[in-house]
Amino acid sequence: MTRWSAARDVDAWDRTIRLWDGYFAVAWAATLAFVLAAGHPGWPLRAVAAGLLVPLVPWYTAVGRPLLQEDEPDVGRVLRYLCGALALFLPSAVLVGETRLMAFALIPQCFMALRMRAALVAVTVINLAPVVGWALLWRPDATDLFANALFAVVTLVFSVTVGSWIIRIIEQSGERAELIAELDASRHEISRLSAAHGALTERERMAREIHDTLAQGFTSLLMLVQAVEAELEDDLPQARRHLALMDETARQNLAEARALVAGGAPADLDGASLPDALRRLAARHGATLDVTGPVRALPAAPEVVALRSCQEALTNARKHAGSSAAVGIRLAYADETVTVSVRDDGCGFDPGAASGGYGLAGLRARAAEAGGTAAVRSTPGDGTTVTVSLPVHATLRSETR
Repeated sequence: MTRWSAARDVDAWDRTIRLWDGYFAVAWAATLAFVLAAGHPGWPLRAVAAGLLVPLVPWYTAVGRPLLQEDEPDVGRVLRYLCGALALFLPSAVLVGETRLMAFALIPQCFMALRMRAALVAVTVINLAPVVGWALLWRPDATDLFANALFAVVTLVFSVTVGSWIIRIIEQSGERAELIAELDASRHEISRLSAAHGALTERERMAREIHDTLAQGFTSLLMLVQAVEAELEDDLPQARRHLALMDETARQNLAEARALVAGGAPADLDGASLPDALRRLAARHGATLDVTGPVRALPAAPEVVALRSCQEALTNARKHAGSSAAVGIRLAYADETVTVSVRDDGCGFDPGAASGGYGLAGLRARAAEAGGTAAVRSTPGDGTTVTVSLPVHATLRSETR
């Protein structure tokens, strides 16, 4: 009965049980009308046959109809219902041949309530048993026997063919319903995973943004505070210059935070070209800027990545290269690419050594998202160069200007 429950949501039998009630009523009424018609073998036998047909109606209403509506009806209950129906139908069909018309109401119920093999057995009994009983009781001549037997066989073949076809349709309908349910579940799972991936991607983007802007700004503020504390007694003018730089850095951080919330361009790029933004960035970090190639407006994505890469490289130079190290920025425009390099002549390091920092990994990830590359070249005692090369026609998947 899996075929019935699987197809329940799409099966016309389940949704239109009243139509089957009407079909049963029409078949029963037509059979009763033919049985009560005058003729051989006489009125008393026809009355008996008709009397046997009458209980079929309450038997179907009270027992059969509820079974046909169940998802998984008990096989024993189904067999008891069919045996009761056959106990009323077969004697009537043996007595009066016209009663066999009632088979057209019983056969669909076999396919509706039983598995294929059991349904075929039941249908065979319904079609052939009345003819066998009729032949044994009335001993008809060869012509009548052949005609009735042929009719029974044709009816059986037709019943089996149509019933098998209907069951295949139900099974295919059930399979389609299961497939649709699986596809719907898969669609929801894909949607959930897509949302989770989108949230993770956004978190990673925000982490890079905060690291490259706010975190670096706060680091600069802390370093400036330390410098001012050391200079307040010995070098008041320098302390004031650092205080002014602290003010500028704090304002810059505030602008970056607002741009982050608004989803707009980085503060340095807002209304400015990439060389201008890098020039201001270099001035804040005490670095030099060298621009080569034909300067031109670029798509937002490579400009944002170039700026963020410079911010990260300059922060690393400030932290690790040493206070006396000279830092230079080089921005090179080519036909298909833009390259930004940050070079310091500080203490350097071993790029192959394990590092738990986020900055260089985030820098490489940001460049890869823009379709570019990031390289770090350094030797202990010989400074560090960070180079990011970006295609100017690439579209960054997770950044917007």
